[in-house]
Amino acid sequence: MRFKGFVLAAVVGLAGTSPALANYQSCLAGLRSEAASKGISARTFDATAGQVQPDMTVLDLMGNQPEFKTPIWDYLTMLVDDERVQDGRAAMRRWGQALATAESRYGVDRHVIAGVWGVESNFGKDLGTRPLVQSLTTLSCYATRRRDYFKGELMATLRIIQSGDIHPSRLTGSWAGAFGQTQFMPSTYQRLAVDLDGDGRRDIVDSVPDAVGSTANFLRRAGWVNGLPWGFEVRVPSGVAPTGRKGKRPLSAWASAGVTRADGRPLSGNYTAGLIMPAGRNGPGFLVTRNFDALYSYNGAESYGLAISVLSDRLRGAPGIQGQWPTDDPGLTRVERRELMVLLARRGYDVGEPDGRIGPKTRDAIKDVERRLGMKPTGRAGGKVLNALRRG
Repeated sequence: MRFKGFVLAAVVGLAGTSPALANYQSCLAGLRSEAASKGISARTFDATAGQVQPDMTVLDLMGNQPEFKTPIWDYLTMLVDDERVQDGRAAMRRWGQALATAESRYGVDRHVIAGVWGVESNFGKDLGTRPLVQSLTTLSCYATRRRDYFKGELMATLRIIQSGDIHPSRLTGSWAGAFGQTQFMPSTYQRLAVDLDGDGRRDIVDSVPDAVGSTANFLRRAGWVNGLPWGFEVRVPSGVAPTGRKGKRPLSAWASAGVTRADGRPLSGNYTAGLIMPAGRNGPGFLVTRNFDALYSYNGAESYGLAISVLSDRLRGAPGIQGQWPTDDPGLTRVERRELMVLLARRGYDVGEPDGRIGPKTRDAIKDVERRLGMKPTGRAGGKVLNALRRG
């Protein structure tokens, strides 16, 4: 009875702001029944989903995923910078045994596993702060698309809590419900998480071995082939058109068309690859194999797969992207983004802590600077704005 009274009071308090929120109690009742039908106890539901109020900000975040909104040169410059490479090499030294075990057991290159770890959580530094149960309950009740998907993820989260593998207080993550060192969705955790450290629990939040082992297991199940590269950067003659990652051809066919590696070396190897040019014909090109497809399946975006791929190369000592992006306003590294925020703050703009995260206040400040410079006010953190601030 206390649970029902709590929810009713919460809903009454919210109902005055939006008619949709008045239906929250009814939605919770439906979710409670569905959870019961899936073997989730009323006690588990009432202590978790039954105690949260909706967080409507996740609905705004749903339409602003950086993999699809951010220019590729901004996305990669931020995720694959010198700072992340240095942090990654330090993390690989510290957790070398766990990475070696994951590589040996699942046949996935440790540098690639570390690449996922670095892109997803900056090697465990950025796990996300949104409570999964709150975000997924909100999305289950109010998302205008994929509502059934989020319901499934909520149920998977409740099963994790009921099993005792991870305490509810540690289940925080992204707006969509991804959590842990390598940001698994709850249903993916249910299917593929492993107990690499042997303590009897699959804990991808506080156990790095479990996280990297689970990631290796995911990639193996996604089709990763041991010994096959993800791909590599290439030079593309003007008459050769990209095929996309699905349009794979033998390397010999690409070689016959005049495609070479970025350093000019000829192509060699008995496997197939597709040609992607994420910034169009004037930007760098890449031949990508089925291992790139395995990385793509982690998040469903070519820019994301490319970030992991390039970071993994740099972690093993290979150079980054050699070609030039088709822009005269390059993206900023995290060091440069922090510098940008400091320079904006010195000029009186309220941008908050200069942590390199470009939020609404920083974007508004950048727009004002752009107007003063006679530029289109986009709010984008780019090289032109930074250089103008440096010059004063």
